[in-house]
Amino acid sequence: MSLDRISAEEALATLGRYSDIIDARSEGEYAEDHLPGALNWPSLHDEERKIVGTQYKQISQFEAKKLGAALVAKNIAEHIQRDVLDKPREWQPLLYCWRGGKRSGALALVLNQIGFRITLVDGGYKAFRAALVADLPQLAARFHYQVVCGPTGSGKTRLLQALAAEGAQVLDLEALARHRSSVLGAIPGVEQPSQKAFDSGIWSALRGFDPARPVYIESESKKVGNVAVPEGLITAMRATPCLQIELPQDERVALLLEDYAFFAKDAEFFCERLGALTEARGKAVVQDWQARARAGDVASVVRELLVKHYDPGYLQSMQRNFVQFAAARVLSPRDRSAGAMAALARALLAENALP
Repeated sequence: MSLDRISAEEALATLGRYSDIIDARSEGEYAEDHLPGALNWPSLHDEERKIVGTQYKQISQFEAKKLGAALVAKNIAEHIQRDVLDKPREWQPLLYCWRGGKRSGALALVLNQIGFRITLVDGGYKAFRAALVADLPQLAARFHYQVVCGPTGSGKTRLLQALAAEGAQVLDLEALARHRSSVLGAIPGVEQPSQKAFDSGIWSALRGFDPARPVYIESESKKVGNVAVPEGLITAMRATPCLQIELPQDERVALLLEDYAFFAKDAEFFCERLGALTEARGKAVVQDWQARARAGDVASVVRELLVKHYDPGYLQSMQRNFVQFAAARVLSPRDRSAGAMAALARALLAENALP
């Protein structure tokens, strides 16, 4: 039998070593963020934590601990019955909880007594989070980025997806943020991750990349919806070469109508999002856009959004924030189609493969 303890920094460096990573916190804590690849085995469920916490504060610490112990024992028994009976002797999990280690420690004790080799993270998730935040800037600085630029609707995301399909290293911040950026970028029915989970997703993706190969990334602003791009990554990507993708305006409008088809299907949702532009564009302009959207003329609204709102701000932002933007190489796919983006991606990667 063996029970090991490692620091959060050691855990960062060795996550791939373990058979499984087990998060013993509640479902809500796990949903906010967790170690990459972790499974959730709550020692206390969300509602149970509330009950025990209330009893701890209002009745008696001793009584709360007794109740908590009973609940933890019941939950651990369920995890053993459901998740452990089929595990071989060689199974070696990494366990953690919030900070103090009581919840993961209880689970570790039982698993250790069975005969498994168990490793606990000292300081739990809280220590891991601090170590990840400290590691992100230096991790981001290890890579050479190719920043895919281009005004709204030019196909940046489609090109990134095509590059990824061809085997390139792609850090898709909008996919990780579950948001298409900008005030109109919210995706219906899709909730954004917490800031902590967004940071963990970026760290995990970068950790899987080869520093000897370029990383393709979109020219995002500091925020993607409600989450912020880590400062170290923003600094690194804004100092590196840019690729400027360009499409004719008609192609851009058609692309946006395809990618944002839900706006045409739900005019009221579109009008609600347009309302957020009132301060920037004025009440009369926005009300006109809303009226046309409700009448089914979404295409003309999209075209004016490009001309009056997105394009003017795009150029200023790029010139201000991306130091190599003036020297950006222009990319001109034949059209917005997946085939055209795939051909462009293959051409770019073939060039990078040349000696």
